Amino acid sequence: MGTMALLRDIVYLSGLGLTSPVWGYRLLSTGKWRTDWAGRFGRTPDLPAPQRPRQRLLINAVSVGEANLIRHMVAYLHQHHPHIELVIAATTDTGYKRAADLYGQTHAVVRYPIDLSRSVRRFLDAIKPDAVAAVELEIWPNFTDECHRRHIPICVINGRLSERSFRGYHKIRSLVGPTFEKIKFAAVQTQAYAERFQALGVADVRITDTMKWDPPHPPAPPTFPPTFPPTFPSNTNPSSGTVDAQAETDPADELALALGIDRSKPLIVAGSTGPGEPEMLVAGLADLPPGTQLLIAPRKPEWFDDAARTHPHIVRRTTGQPGPGPVYLLDTIGELRHAYALADIAIVGRSFLGLYGSDVMEPAGLGKPVIIGPHHADFQDTVDTMHAAGGLIVTDKPMQSARQLLNNPDDAVRVAQCGRDVILSRQGSSQRQADMLVELLQQTAAANQTPQ
Repeated sequence: MGTMALLRDIVYLSGLGLTSPVWGYRLLSTGKWRTDWAGRFGRTPDLPAPQRPRQRLLINAVSVGEANLIRHMVAYLHQHHPHIELVIAATTDTGYKRAADLYGQTHAVVRYPIDLSRSVRRFLDAIKPDAVAAVELEIWPNFTDECHRRHIPICVINGRLSERSFRGYHKIRSLVGPTFEKIKFAAVQTQAYAERFQALGVADVRITDTMKWDPPHPPAPPTFPPTFPPTFPSNTNPSSGTVDAQAETDPADELALALGIDRSKPLIVAGSTGPGEPEMLVAGLADLPPGTQLLIAPRKPEWFDDAARTHPHIVRRTTGQPGPGPVYLLDTIGELRHAYALADIAIVGRSFLGLYGSDVMEPAGLGKPVIIGPHHADFQDTVDTMHAAGGLIVTDKPMQSARQLLNNPDDAVRVAQCGRDVILSRQGSSQRQADMLVELLQQTAAANQTPQ
């Protein structure tokens, strides 16, 4: 173990010890102590060494959002470069479950370890990657140093570095600089991000746009109905607007059936909400046209119970007891896309009460008119681009904007269409970054064949 690795371990363990009352309470109160502790400490079942000329690429997808983000890239690599063996790593429990659901049938899915030097070494011994791709900015010093020592190139894909994160890193530039300098390349979303990565020491920075413009399915045309009730799918009972359970259903229809959503009435889906936002949205429901329904999907599981207290007759997804609502709670992970597919209007949360926004791509890609709040710094470029094109609404009064769209269907269709057009015009980043990873693996193979 090197001196710096030992010092980092001491710092990590000291910090864990000092903050143990806080994180210990959170683990116990949220149930997160029931986790894969062995995997978190690098005790991952060994994968057999890649059968050459196959190469193994480890992609660290961190959490649910990143696991969803790489779908298009993973599918492209799997289809066009079968000689590359993909291993998907995730840090959080929800991210691991989502990655297993998406990729577990085809690719190995593993737990990414905490950054203690022994955990990192055990993990790399078990996985044996030829290269590592970290999604957005999941770079840890011990992990990066150990990859560097083993001549495993590590890069950043879909790189993102917010202004507040950059300020924090820059204050400790002398400490984090050596880690950033070991990054082979960073494929980043914007010019501003590129400048920040360069300032922290990354020599090879490439602007590739964001993979979030590449949904797993082609962007859908707007689906906002000009009048209610909407046109029903073949498995729906027009008299009630509910889905016939005996007929074959898609996941969105199954979700509507499970919750008891009335498909003959308008539905607003508030996705990735943060603390306090469900209360605000429920309070504004009375000002909307009669019969309007609201589905709330909090961003984190620990926020589910607070959201459930916002309405006396809220219908929870996990209870198995369908509505009628008018307020529904999606207290599961991995179903937000299906909820957005049901929506007439999508409200994107963590953007109204001082947080930093959430992803607007998924509802826009599904052909929905999208509303987001003024606090969206983590998604500034995306929101600015779509807003400038008329493809979403930025407001601090979301229910007022929702009422205007419900009362003016032509405006709703226009917003949805503009959002879809922007997405179509910006696609291709996933494939560009996949090609960069292929080139990196080719360079690695050539270097390994060169006599030392």
